[in-house]
Amino acid sequence: MKAAWNGVKVSIMGREFSVVCDEDQQEALTQAAVHLDRTMRDIQKGGKVIGIERCAIMAALNITHELLDLRKRSDENGDVGGRLRELQDKIDAAMQDQHQLSL
Repeated sequence: MKAAWNGVKVSIMGREFSVVCDEDQQEALTQAAVHLDRTMRDIQKGGKVIGIERCAIMAALNITHELLDLRKRSDENGDVGGRLRELQDKIDAAMQDQHQLSL
């Protein structure tokens, strides 16, 4: 089954953009546009960046830094799901032992 492609209108810094995306990605695209708009407005409020193009570049750098930091922390934490499964197995085994002792 092929996904439908539709245009989504988003507003960034008061400018309207029409972006074509997969139908099941429209909500994510809208959320991304809201995040980008908020980030750019925060940068402009700081007053150190003049011009929409420079503001967009600074926002892109900030968001990319956040993404890379999250990836790094995720890598450092390793496979949390695997660790949780191991702990659950240990808890299950301890409960089974406890149940057998009480019989």
